[in-house]
Amino acid sequence: VQLVESGGGLVQAGGSLRLSCEVSGIIFSINTMDWYRQAPGKQRELVATITSRLNTNYADSVKGRFTISRDNAKNTVYLQMNKLKPEDTAVYFCQVRALVGSWGQGTQVTVSS
Repeated sequence: VQLVESGGGLVQAGGSLRLSCEVSGIIFSINTMDWYRQAPGKQRELVATITSRLNTNYADSVKGRFTISRDNAKNTVYLQMNKLKPEDTAVYFCQVRALVGSWGQGTQVTVSS
């Protein structure tokens, strides 16, 4: 399996970014997908999840600001991030839930105050 994250960057507080994660090597449509993030000096944390049935779940810290979605035709999962805060600064990774440890290279998100 291969996962390629993109869409990160530098943004001011209150701004928005949309992250993408393109997946290959699996039957994407049947898999639950997760977005994680890891800030410097902190453990990697689960941010959002989307199932094959499009059920979603979010960390309390991002509820109401982030939206996870998927496009099975493109084998891609997205993370729309609005109202970004400096504490959202981290490297963001996607993972195939069924393949623990199937990380991509991540994409850096930096939110300036």
